[in-house]
Amino acid sequence: MDMLLTLLRALVGIMGLLALCWWLSEDRKRIDWKFVGIGIGLQIVLGLLILKVPVVHGAMSGVSGFFNRLVGFSDEGAAMVFGSMPADVTVFGLAWTVLSAIVFFSAFSAILYHLRILQVIVYAFAWMLSKTLKLSGAECLATAANVFIGQTEAPLVVKPYLKKMTRSEINALMTGGMATIAGGVLAIYMRLLGGDDELARIAFGKHLLTASVLSAPAALIAAKIISPQTEGVDSQLAFPKEKEYDSLLDAATKGTTDGLKLALNVGAMLVAFTGVVALLNYAVGAWIGEWTGLNAWVAAVTDGRFDAFNFSFLMGAASAPFAWLLGVQNSDLLVVGQLLGERLVFNEFFAYFHMSELKASGAIDDGKTLLILTYALCGFANIASIGIQVGGISALEKSQRPNLLRYGFKSLVGGMVACYITAIVASTIQGKI
Repeated sequence: MDMLLTLLRALVGIMGLLALCWWLSEDRKRIDWKFVGIGIGLQIVLGLLILKVPVVHGAMSGVSGFFNRLVGFSDEGAAMVFGSMPADVTVFGLAWTVLSAIVFFSAFSAILYHLRILQVIVYAFAWMLSKTLKLSGAECLATAANVFIGQTEAPLVVKPYLKKMTRSEINALMTGGMATIAGGVLAIYMRLLGGDDELARIAFGKHLLTASVLSAPAALIAAKIISPQTEGVDSQLAFPKEKEYDSLLDAATKGTTDGLKLALNVGAMLVAFTGVVALLNYAVGAWIGEWTGLNAWVAAVTDGRFDAFNFSFLMGAASAPFAWLLGVQNSDLLVVGQLLGERLVFNEFFAYFHMSELKASGAIDDGKTLLILTYALCGFANIASIGIQVGGISALEKSQRPNLLRYGFKSLVGGMVACYITAIVASTIQGKI
């Protein structure tokens, strides 16, 4: 009976999320619901393979363990420069271990790309998407690339095809970028969520990897409902021949430089966004909550999880319906809604960072809630990503700028929906962390 209720709740959640994409669709009569069914089926099959089949599950855990080992290598690099600070001085923990890992993984990813190891992996995944979903080669390549190299680098994989890509393909390209995270930051979230527990880091890493894989078909489902394919497309599947780097040393140095920029950007955003949230919490709580007496009411009805009627509470209340669709228990709806809102308004790094704090403090201790959040937050679906994608892709092909602007907000919603559907599928199969 409990399993039946769980499946029913999952079905309601998925249907509700697909209904949002349907509402935003620009041509509802042309939606291919058979394709949607195949896409959901592919997600479920992949989820069962990764999470339940011992051989595949073990392989994914092995990859996660490899990433965890790489985190240790990045720690050695941080210790080489900063001495014992990462281990001995708590205040430097994030700056010298987490942010320095971004630099290391960026360089490592660039090396793998130059050696064409990443290309082989991306091509294999794109081939699987192309054969099962029958989509164009360009959007399958871009979606697969987004799983491993992120929303700013993935468009380079399809640069030769950008000019001729249809509006539907452009939307799929953008939605795929919103629905996944870059491989270079995956280890950072493993460390944030798993802390000093190696087994916990590996467990979270396995789920983060699974989230990126499962969100690829989910992104294509959402994109094709929002913008159905109405024109003929090229099914050819081929990587561009030109090289991104001149040599192995060039790849390592450019990857390091790009990683440094990303690390500084992440650190700066964390400082700025934390301050902005604190300011907004104070403004709303002091100017409205205190005057109206709502602060005490909120603290009472949330059992102290929120201490005032502030910005964080409002964000949680606004996103609570999505938390319910995800299958979160009623007691966690507001706090999960807050994290979902933070990812949407700010970014996933800030949301994961806050999630790790709530997990450490015991404010979130339910295994299913932790699992749902791990998957639901695993994407670049935030407001800033609209500007990043419009600017980055239009720099590669200016003629597509009108389409990029047209689908900026819709791809954001599509990416968000993809992450949420992935969370529902994974939590239904796995149950809890």
